[in-house]
Amino acid sequence: MTQGTDILSRLIDAGVVAIVRTDDPSQLMQVAEALKAGGVDTFEVTMTVPGALDVIREATQRFGSEILVGAGTVLDGETARAAILAGAEFIVSPCSNPALITVARRYGKVVAPGALSPTEILTAWEAGADIVKVFPIRQGGPRYVRDVLAPLPQIRLMPTGGVNLENAADFIRAGAVAVGMGSALVDKQLLAEGRFDELTNRAHRLVDSIREARS
Repeated sequence: MTQGTDILSRLIDAGVVAIVRTDDPSQLMQVAEALKAGGVDTFEVTMTVPGALDVIREATQRFGSEILVGAGTVLDGETARAAILAGAEFIVSPCSNPALITVARRYGKVVAPGALSPTEILTAWEAGADIVKVFPIRQGGPRYVRDVLAPLPQIRLMPTGGVNLENAADFIRAGAVAVGMGSALVDKQLLAEGRFDELTNRAHRLVDSIREARS
């Protein structure tokens, strides 16, 4: 098991969490391989994936430290604990539940609860969040991240729900420590067509844009 500070450093260094949602969990190892080949080695298996815990377990056993696997769409402490025991190194939620924050910190894992308003964001941070997932960010865009960080510069933000290949760098320039990207990166149509090479190409483009935004 990796210590929380190391997980957090790796998440921030990566700058992106690939959010994987699919109805066919058998594809997820290929997805991980394709993303890793493109330079994205941090990804979140949502609990909406059939057999998500088994997928997390298989991925951690197969790839070891080559990739950083987390659990997403975690809504309660019980699910957070199950995901961590399956091998998840970080926990992400669309909302802020104090119980899942407590469980993640108990096990030394990184936790990124979801929030939107400045009050919600500060409340999640004060409850022990390592990163606050700003969700959904579609309406506010990069400017909203910049506006929130003006009075709250100490909070690590990860905008999600509206991030794509075209605007990811803008969020990083606005002050986000990372972005969460789902269908704009791991498109279900690409998976259905078996176009894993396009996943690798998208990952390359994303990593390059984040690196350029930080330079």
